[in-house]
Amino acid sequence: MKSTHLSLIAGTVALAAITGFASLNVPEGPAAEETATASSLPVERSSLVCPAPSTSDLAETRYTSFTPPGQETGKGQDEDAKDTAELKPALPVLDDEAETDPEKAEKAEEAAKKARAKADRPVLAVKEPGRPVLAEANGSDAPALVGTATGTLAPGWAAQQTTKVTAGGARGLLGVSCTAPDTDFWFPGASTARSRQDYLHLTNPDAGAAVADIQLFGAKGAVTSEVGDGITVPARSSVALLLSTLTDESVNDLTAHVTTRSGRVGAVLLSADDGSGTDWLTAAADPSGTLVMPGIPADATSVQLVAFAPGENDADVKVQLMGKNTTFAPAGNDTLHIKSGMTATVDLKDITRGEPGSLRLTPVEKNRATPIVAALQVVRGTGAKQEYAYIPATGPVGARASVTDNRAEGSTLSLAAPGATATVKVTTSAGSEGGEAAVETYTVKAGTTMSVTPRPPAGFKGAYALTVETVSGGPVHASRALVLPEDGVQMFTVQTLPDDGGTVVVPSARQDLSVLDD
Repeated sequence: MKSTHLSLIAGTVALAAITGFASLNVPEGPAAEETATASSLPVERSSLVCPAPSTSDLAETRYTSFTPPGQETGKGQDEDAKDTAELKPALPVLDDEAETDPEKAEKAEEAAKKARAKADRPVLAVKEPGRPVLAEANGSDAPALVGTATGTLAPGWAAQQTTKVTAGGARGLLGVSCTAPDTDFWFPGASTARSRQDYLHLTNPDAGAAVADIQLFGAKGAVTSEVGDGITVPARSSVALLLSTLTDESVNDLTAHVTTRSGRVGAVLLSADDGSGTDWLTAAADPSGTLVMPGIPADATSVQLVAFAPGENDADVKVQLMGKNTTFAPAGNDTLHIKSGMTATVDLKDITRGEPGSLRLTPVEKNRATPIVAALQVVRGTGAKQEYAYIPATGPVGARASVTDNRAEGSTLSLAAPGATATVKVTTSAGSEGGEAAVETYTVKAGTTMSVTPRPPAGFKGAYALTVETVSGGPVHASRALVLPEDGVQMFTVQTLPDDGGTVVVPSARQDLSVLDD
């Protein structure tokens, strides 16, 4: 029988470029000589989902989307396919019970038909790399979005929804970067306390239903829940679950763990605290022995660290603030012990004291790096004028990362270098309605945080995007804070900038790929 390694490798390369998830186990021995070192290719397909923005009739929501300019991708199998990057409304979740009244059944079918037609019309559609697009929606009817980017619009595709609510229990600025669907999410910082209304939003972008499980962990371990398993998320739909309905226990600080037993979802947590504000909590970086939470505002009045150890071992970590000029341990909180399967919290108070900073967690013993997850809840202001946001642990920007919905004023970019000194390139894109892109280069000293106020592009109109690229040196972790003051309240939200996954590492074929006889 004839066989060739060329077809296997070429097929894997094509699949990886299209999905970003393909991998190949390279053989050892003589067969290994038929493969070369790995190379990177731009992905040819990306997916994003955005949750329903708000239940408030006063909500003002702005959606933005952007693809950074970069290398062209191969066209894959369909050379004539048109490149697209569209976000469309998710389908409403319908009642599973069949309607027995003919008149009501007819009305329900008509409503479903209209919803399907609406879901086929894009809310946002990127036309070209390098220029963001913008759309607005007001009130509680603003939809969750699902979408796909292909071809040259897929690598680095990013989107954001920003919602401003000026009154009521949900008062605040809510910002969230739309997320790629996945199967495993951690949310340290959740709560089922009576003062909190925490909704977990699960959005399914695919043609088949997804089934998710939710676990909750408090300071004493797992929180009893009989309704957190087997949650069905219908195809191309989004559901929101109030965490306090999953358990009878009222717990101030929790870690929520979301996994899927079938399908995939995008998961984000909407948190609202009576009198304190509201914002989205995105999933923390995967469990790791070392974590970085970049971009604590200089004027933070309260910072709370929430951490969880998901494995079988306890974790002991050093708590350090990377400030403007150096790294130091906060007085009285230089280490933290996290018991296995339990959530630990630390009140770091006004740790930054007038200078921007980033929090770094590292193992006390280098040879005992127990994986953990973590996030910060950050408060600005006091009393009736306070507002809060979350900064989950995040990975480095890597090759490139982007964040959309930057305005004429209010954006602050935080760059933290937890290891060696690093140099990054920051590009402000053209505006959605005009302007020219501009580039700045910054050097971030080892163990410090640099705070940058981006200059909007010349001739700027609408919204612009920020793209950060690592040029040299060690890893850089970044976040963008957006501040929109309202009646004396410094309403703000923070988005982290992990690597955008715009390229995928794939094996290459050597020049000499002979056909082998078995």
